[in-house]
Amino acid sequence: MKYSILEIAEILGADASHLNNASIDTLLTDSRTLTYPDRSLFFALHTDSNDGHRYVHQLYEKGVRNFVVEHIPEGVPTGDANFIVVKNSIKALQQLASFHRHRFHIPVIGVTGSRGKTQVKEWLFQLLRPDYNIVRSPRSYNSQIGVPLSVWLLNEQSQVGVFEAGISEPGEMQALRGIIQPDIAVLTFIGDAHQRNFSSLEEKCHEKVELFHDAKTIVYCKDDEIVDQVVAGIDYKGENLSWSMKDRSAALFVEKVEKKDFTSTIHYIY
Repeated sequence: MKYSILEIAEILGADASHLNNASIDTLLTDSRTLTYPDRSLFFALHTDSNDGHRYVHQLYEKGVRNFVVEHIPEGVPTGDANFIVVKNSIKALQQLASFHRHRFHIPVIGVTGSRGKTQVKEWLFQLLRPDYNIVRSPRSYNSQIGVPLSVWLLNEQSQVGVFEAGISEPGEMQALRGIIQPDIAVLTFIGDAHQRNFSSLEEKCHEKVELFHDAKTIVYCKDDEIVDQVVAGIDYKGENLSWSMKDRSAALFVEKVEKKDFTSTIHYIY
């Protein structure tokens, strides 16, 4: 989908009085992935490991004329280039993606967990692709930067969205939830990956289930005691589709799994 640079400036609450007309359909955060200079909007992201402002001049020389920056780098020609100046480029990227997501009234699945996010996402994609036009996160695009880039891929032909949400510290899931806005939220597993910024598995689980907040349906394993306790304690009024191999009170009780060669047959009660 295309946006005018003036629309984007308005969405971001930035000054548009100095902007030249331009049409954007590609968001760029890595200068090495440039493909369509005239249609790209480069977000100069300032992270702990790099500063995208260092690459603005290089991209200008390659034909890019539209930038979201926290400041205009010295020496970059400004006469025929559009610079949208914001306080935080990462938050601006997330804000634009959240606006874009709001334009689509289609089922969206959000997948989170310490492990298995990409596998579950790809499994759902393979199951649903014969019947639906699906947009999914490329590879493991599940970060504060990867999620908005994934959601931006939604277009007029999209019928279902499947997106991963990964976190590494407290406070991150709220931003991702606002971008993905899942109708169905899936929690795969809570383990010790990225544990160093959390005081306990319970704290991390609470952060993960922030994704559940406004979902219509949540899916998780009831056999995980920490997950079951955390989910029971949240204020959730939607459909609870828990599954279990031990507890018959779960929405989906798995009686047994039979493995034959490279395939598995699951017997369950719903």
